[in-house]
Amino acid sequence: MIDSEAILAGVRRALHRDPRIDFDHQSIGLTFANGELLLSGEVGDIAAKRLAVERAATVPQVTTVFDELRVRPAELLPDAEIADLVRKALVEEPALAGCTMRQRIAGQFQVAHSPLTSVGRIDMTVSRGVVTLAGEVPSLTQKRLAGALAWWTPGVRDVANNLDVRPVEEDSDDEVCNAVRLVLDRDPAVHAADIRVGAQNRRITLDGTVPSASDVAAAEHDAWFVFGVRDVVNRLGVSA
Repeated sequence: MIDSEAILAGVRRALHRDPRIDFDHQSIGLTFANGELLLSGEVGDIAAKRLAVERAATVPQVTTVFDELRVRPAELLPDAEIADLVRKALVEEPALAGCTMRQRIAGQFQVAHSPLTSVGRIDMTVSRGVVTLAGEVPSLTQKRLAGALAWWTPGVRDVANNLDVRPVEEDSDDEVCNAVRLVLDRDPAVHAADIRVGAQNRRITLDGTVPSASDVAAAEHDAWFVFGVRDVVNRLGVSA
């Protein structure tokens, strides 16, 4: 018989062991049954959210982790305003220009962008600060970039990146690395010229120098925003 309390105690220990999660100061709820662990509540940043899921999954007898953790936004915005901002970011991104964009309004999808020749479709829904992206795009890089653009939007608490890639594309560390590089280059809050990006088993390493401590933090968050990243080692320094 599975001792649920013992497993939950093991999950708590796993979350405590990584100081980046800051478990004692986060509002993380844990529910376990039949090998399935539900993480719920609100955390301070994207790193704490991603790491909590990764660390919880390492506990023996946890077979599945359901992630319902939300990131505490810097400002609260109504869903309609968040949706408009996400739509604008997606429509204005050159790498996504060939995709038809649809936004869910009053329960129905309405076309927000219709290129002459469509090579993909992104359906966007916002509910209680959670952005859901569905549809299909031609490449993993586009999927990852769309997710990062949604995460950058003020008021967003979570992004469910359910975009399919058609045709199916083989994933790799090089692909993840290239996507992180692209996201860093797109972020106006990061001076990315002197940042080097490496990847091994979806573990991203950031090396180099940036002008300020805020660039260091923003670059790390950008890496975490990329779909599929499992850990981030931030070795960035601040230039004199």
